[in-house]
Amino acid sequence: MSEFISIEGIARRFGQQAVFEDLWLGIPRGNFTCMIGHSGCGKTTVLNILAGLDRPSDGVVVVDGKGIEGPSLDRAVVFQSHALLPWRSVLGNVAFAVSSRWPDAPRAEVEQRARAAIAKVGLAGSEAKRPAQLSGGMKQRVGIARALSIEPKILLMDEPFSALDALTRGTLQDEVRRICTQTDQTVFMITHDVDEAIYLADRIVLMTNGPGAEIAEIVVNTLPRARTRADLHHQPGFYELRNHLIDFLVTRSRNFRDHAPAGHDRRHPPEVRLAIPSPTQENAHAS
Repeated sequence: MSEFISIEGIARRFGQQAVFEDLWLGIPRGNFTCMIGHSGCGKTTVLNILAGLDRPSDGVVVVDGKGIEGPSLDRAVVFQSHALLPWRSVLGNVAFAVSSRWPDAPRAEVEQRARAAIAKVGLAGSEAKRPAQLSGGMKQRVGIARALSIEPKILLMDEPFSALDALTRGTLQDEVRRICTQTDQTVFMITHDVDEAIYLADRIVLMTNGPGAEIAEIVVNTLPRARTRADLHHQPGFYELRNHLIDFLVTRSRNFRDHAPAGHDRRHPPEVRLAIPSPTQENAHAS
């Protein structure tokens, strides 16, 4: 797979302290990539650099053959907070993004595009409501609709479901997975939730602890891409994958510098594909 996003040797320092240094990562087009790691390892900083909201101290990020110089409508961001304009309706918030993307489009086309995005996230019929009339989950749906409405090359998501209750979070995860799979959207998402990463991601990037964080490995999610929440934990290899990620967060992320595998190369973080157990082994494990 060719690299649609190429993170090439970036570093971010604040004074003498390096959050991370010499970070290398390639992301193929249409890939859903999650990054996990403890607070302070620079996950959000990486996302902000991808968004053009921050600049690396060293290195460069190339997207679709062009270096990132600043914010762009080719890269849409969904933050933890919905960041809606409180004086605008649902339709008005999404239409504002659409008109920014296509400033010469007729009003009817802007409204059509906005309504289509709103319908994608299941909010058809709520177009006239203001943010104050919406639940937290509905507000975040509007934020996702706004991001999708501009048809971005990359969707950047910074723990977009962390402030929601479990049921709402699960519903929105389902919606995002459905939309991104259908549209083959390229996604880079930050999460602390291992189960969320397993459900959504094609690849899971594991960051060591900061300061001076680095990518320890990239875990390829070998579960079927057509997975559903209901059968996820029944899939062969689910528990092996989950245990591998939790073991990293609990143990290896903390002592990686002292126990890095021989030949570890920052420029080529290893891709890990866990062996899928046979049905007999899986049944034995489940029992």
